[in-house]
Amino acid sequence: MQDYLKHKQAILLDMNSTFLFGEDRFGAEQDYSLIYHQLGGTLPSSKVNQLITACFDYLAERYSNYQQRFPSVPETLQLLASELAETEIQLLTNTFAQHERGYLSADYARALRQLQTEFRLSVVTDIWSPKQAWLTYFEEQNILHLFEAISFSSDHGHVKPSTYGFEQVLYAMQLQPHEGLFIGDSAHRDLGGAKSVGMDCILVGVAQSEQALDHFPDLLAFCDAALS
Repeated sequence: MQDYLKHKQAILLDMNSTFLFGEDRFGAEQDYSLIYHQLGGTLPSSKVNQLITACFDYLAERYSNYQQRFPSVPETLQLLASELAETEIQLLTNTFAQHERGYLSADYARALRQLQTEFRLSVVTDIWSPKQAWLTYFEEQNILHLFEAISFSSDHGHVKPSTYGFEQVLYAMQLQPHEGLFIGDSAHRDLGGAKSVGMDCILVGVAQSEQALDHFPDLLAFCDAALS
C-alpha cells in the first residue's frame, strides 16, 4: 500500500471516465427517438431529435459557468418546449438520461468491491439528468451498497469544481477533508474541487497536475497499488 494511503479512511470517487465509461452519447450520429419510442413516446422522431439536441447544446454551453446554479434536464426541456405535457417531458428526460449514463465493466465493478474492503467509499459526480437512472443501474450492477454517500449535481445544481458536493459527502460521512482521498479524471473539476476543501486528489487517465498527490493510468492501476 502507498504510504499516503495509510491514514486515509475514505475514497471519494468521480464517476464518468473514472469507473463508468461510454457516457454522454450525444451527437449528430445519434437517433434519440429510438429510446424515446421504446419508452412509449409518440412524438415524431424529428421532433425528439431536435429537442434532445437543443437540450444538450443549451446545457453544454453553460457547464463551464459553475458559479451559478446549473439547470436540470427537465427544466431545460420545459424551457425549450413549454407546450408539451409533463408526461412527454418525463419521457424526453428519461431518453436523455439513457444517453448520458455510462457503463460499468466487470473489471471496474471488481475494483470497487476490492477498494471497499479497505476504505469507505462515496461518489461526488456531475450529471445533468435526474439521478434515478444511475441509482437503478447501480442496483442492477450490485454496487449501490458499496457507497456510503453519493452527491449527484442534478440534486442540488452545483457542478464541480464547486465545493458543494464534496462538503455534502464529507458531512454525510462525518469525515474531515484530510481523512479522505478524491480520485477523478479532471484536473479542473476533480482536483480543483478537492483541493478547495483541503482534500488530497489522485488523477487517473490523461489528466496531469503537479498539485495531484499521484497519477495512475486508470482506477484499476490505483486499486492494484492501493491493495498490494
